[in-house]
Amino acid sequence: MESARSLLELFRPDSSRSDPKQFERGLEAYENGRYLEALRFWRLASRAGKPEADYRIGLLYARNEGVIGSIPDAVAWYERAALKGHLDAQFQLGLIYLNGVKATLGPNRPEMWRQSTAARLGDKAINLHDLVFPNGTGVAKDVDAAFLWMSVAAEAGKAEAQSILGDMYANGQGCVRDHAAALRWYQAAAEQKAASGEFALGDVYYQGRGVPVDFAQAAIWYHKAAEQGHVRAQVALAFMCLKGTGLPENVEEAARLFQSAAAHDDTIALYNIALLRLSGKGAVKDLDRAETALRKAARKDYLPAIQALAEFYALGTAAEPDLREAAYWYEKAAERGDTQAQFLTGRFYATGTGVPPSIRQAAKWFERAAEGGHATAAHNIAVFYLNGRGVARDVAAAIKWFERASEGGISAAGVQLGRLYSAGNGVPRDQARAAEWLSKAADGGDADAKMAYAMFLIQDEPSAERLAQARALLTDAAEAGHPAAAFQLGGLHMGRSGGAVDVSGRSAMVQTCGKRRPRRSPAHFGAAVFRSQERPQGSAGRRRLDRQGGGRRQRRGAVQACGDVLHRAGRRAGPRQGRHVVRGGGAPGPHDGAIQPCRDARPGTGARCRSGEGGRMVRGRGEAGHGRSPTCDWRCTARRRRRRAGPRPGVALVSTSGTAEQRRRATSSAGNGRECWLRLSEAGFARGAERRLCF
Repeated sequence: MESARSLLELFRPDSSRSDPKQFERGLEAYENGRYLEALRFWRLASRAGKPEADYRIGLLYARNEGVIGSIPDAVAWYERAALKGHLDAQFQLGLIYLNGVKATLGPNRPEMWRQSTAARLGDKAINLHDLVFPNGTGVAKDVDAAFLWMSVAAEAGKAEAQSILGDMYANGQGCVRDHAAALRWYQAAAEQKAASGEFALGDVYYQGRGVPVDFAQAAIWYHKAAEQGHVRAQVALAFMCLKGTGLPENVEEAARLFQSAAAHDDTIALYNIALLRLSGKGAVKDLDRAETALRKAARKDYLPAIQALAEFYALGTAAEPDLREAAYWYEKAAERGDTQAQFLTGRFYATGTGVPPSIRQAAKWFERAAEGGHATAAHNIAVFYLNGRGVARDVAAAIKWFERASEGGISAAGVQLGRLYSAGNGVPRDQARAAEWLSKAADGGDADAKMAYAMFLIQDEPSAERLAQARALLTDAAEAGHPAAAFQLGGLHMGRSGGAVDVSGRSAMVQTCGKRRPRRSPAHFGAAVFRSQERPQGSAGRRRLDRQGGGRRQRRGAVQACGDVLHRAGRRAGPRQGRHVVRGGGAPGPHDGAIQPCRDARPGTGARCRSGEGGRMVRGRGEAGHGRSPTCDWRCTARRRRRRAGPRPGVALVSTSGTAEQRRRATSSAGNGRECWLRLSEAGFARGAERRLCF
């Protein structure tokens, strides 16, 4: 009832309008919260020509006090006061025109009503709008008007206007850029102890805008502004203390200043005090308070804080890693254009780490990261396009991204390009281009690339020159610890692919492989047979075999590795004869008889694993210690299950760093070879697979 009565009194004729105390009565009503009554008295004072009343009415509209908030209506009252010389009204007009005010959208907002009536009534709504909102629903940005009103206020001695006018001269807003004029206005504001003017002078000397760079002078002005509580000055001075720029290095003082600014929720201060609390430099190490500060800054969309918070949860800095939180914040950073975060988000979706697995989402983020220049992401999205996972299969797009990845130093991309052109997979077969890409990848020094190039040279019309080049590449890869390269190098030394038999080279290959991975390399399992010149028999034979470089496990696995040598005898023998040789016993004849289980297990023969011992060895159910070639194990298992297993999964298993159980699980997993390979990579067991997929 009180507000209704006040509204009626507002429009009721009043015989005391010429009372000079109307403005003071309005102030009294305003201080008591009776805004409509204050508006009535100030309207009367405005009609009497009092500019302060106009300004006060403008504040009511700006603050939504007693009337519907409306900046355009506030501007109309400010202009009435400013034209009468009201200093604060002039300054407010300058601020509003400098930044502009957009019409607010939302339920029961004037702009929503204006748009709705315009849609319903068309041109007829214009008159209605002018009647209801004569000043409009927003204020357009107008730097010329802002410069005009700010200049008037600055000339009248308004310190805040002088600082802003200095900024406008420094940035060329509404005028020609003039650092000398900016400096004069900053000095005028600083003379009045305005913190904004003191901070601006600090910036001038720190950046050397119109004056020589002077860090010491900048520190003086920053310090003056910081003492008055200027947040940006506190942050600037904190950085100078932290880095020892213009001041002695003082991490404790920097932490104090950052904390003071962080109390005002400054994002940069929150981020930096969090870093200091994480490290314990300049402040007591406090992971909980550091996390809180990072979250506050991250919620303000400060990208460095988002990145730091994601890493905080990913590494488990305060406790166990929280991969859900890490994935959430990495995706936030990815949405803001951070390339590394886009790549990591793609990896999270590809592996299902912290988020539900989604190949489509993984492809989306890998492609965004690749567009930002991330070489590994380019390789991954190329693999997705090549295999049609998460995106439609597109060999042309795959080649484009493989080329980008190769240019970024990813040798695996060059290998993929070489294989595509060599096999003619989705592109015309081009051995010259295949050789070019494989050679470029091998020149990068990667052992896998050298292995791939060597196999290309061996398989594509091998000549003496090509075999020599392949031998050199395989030797380099084997010496780098690549077991598959060592195995293939052994084949070359044994005369495979038309090369000459080289016993000394074969022995050197075995020694190299044994030094690198003595229990995992198939080539090393053959060391005892390669070195032995006698047919070992009984325990004495086993002891001699041990002295010649073969251990118990190596001797048991010799039948697998030496198959290419033994099968030349052309003899067939049962598995038990092979087992005698495996154990180091038996007569000279059974030594050659190991061919049958070897041939059943050897890849590429097309033979099903019929022989009992050979089958058990392939399945991993033979006697303890039976060595198995992982590639063969993969291929034979895939053949029995009538599933396709390409060469790449086999190579990944050859270079695995996992256990025999992990290899067995990989070969028996549901799905085709490619899926098994991806699953093995996601589990983190296969170092070779990791290199190929670059997870």
